[in-house]
Amino acid sequence: MNEVATVEHGRKSVLVDMANRYGMEPKVFADTLRATVVPKEITNEQFAAFVLVAKQYDLNPILKEIFAFPTKGGGIQPIVSIDGWANLINSHPAMDGMEFADELNDKGALVSITCRIYRKDRSHPVAATEYMAECVRNTDTWRQWPRRMLRHKAMIQAARYAFGFAGIIDPDEWDRSPEKADETVKAPPAPPAPAAPAVPVIDAKPEPEPETARPPVAWFEQLEAAMQEGDVAQVWADFDVDRICADAEDRNVALAIARRFDANWLTEEA
Repeated sequence: MNEVATVEHGRKSVLVDMANRYGMEPKVFADTLRATVVPKEITNEQFAAFVLVAKQYDLNPILKEIFAFPTKGGGIQPIVSIDGWANLINSHPAMDGMEFADELNDKGALVSITCRIYRKDRSHPVAATEYMAECVRNTDTWRQWPRRMLRHKAMIQAARYAFGFAGIIDPDEWDRSPEKADETVKAPPAPPAPAAPAVPVIDAKPEPEPETARPPVAWFEQLEAAMQEGDVAQVWADFDVDRICADAEDRNVALAIARRFDANWLTEEA
């Protein structure tokens, strides 16, 4: 209670305005964001800054258009998903169209993608070219959808040049960022091995199975991309969401993604 009250007291107008915008009570809205969009260890000040950026850009954090992670220096980095960037671009009053051009080499391999964004108040388009050699990474997302990922990179860079979006990055940029906080959990030193027993142990209990690792952010990105292209039920089964998202928090995130493409997915009415 004190934690949410502090946020409401410090940024009352922002939090209340955002909560009212989505028809939620401020405390419920704050608790929902803390459970699904921002890390649990985020401070009240970082949370307030995140909500302020979401309001500034009119992005819906519940729909994962924007989320955030703390940085090494103690700040907060707002991260905008590809759907959020599309929202920003298409809702801008000066937006007047967008087009892409692929460049292939003599073997048909993709070299670069150029995005051109047209503004109503300018006579020439704003263009940005992103090159595969500079952007590609050895990740599942880039291996499976290299053209789509490069197209996203070109669109985001063109949007920055055309509309001056600042202070926000995409998930791929966050993964590359030196400001990314160290998420590696260091294991404690192993205890010394016990001496071998003089006699066999008859009733030894089996070693407990290790906890299943929680899925990384990239896994949820792949889930979202797959659902965008295919059937929600089939993708849910293919990704084995019920097993992988055993944690309630992870399952809520997966459900939120699925319901963007099927509003009644796993609801009582479904």
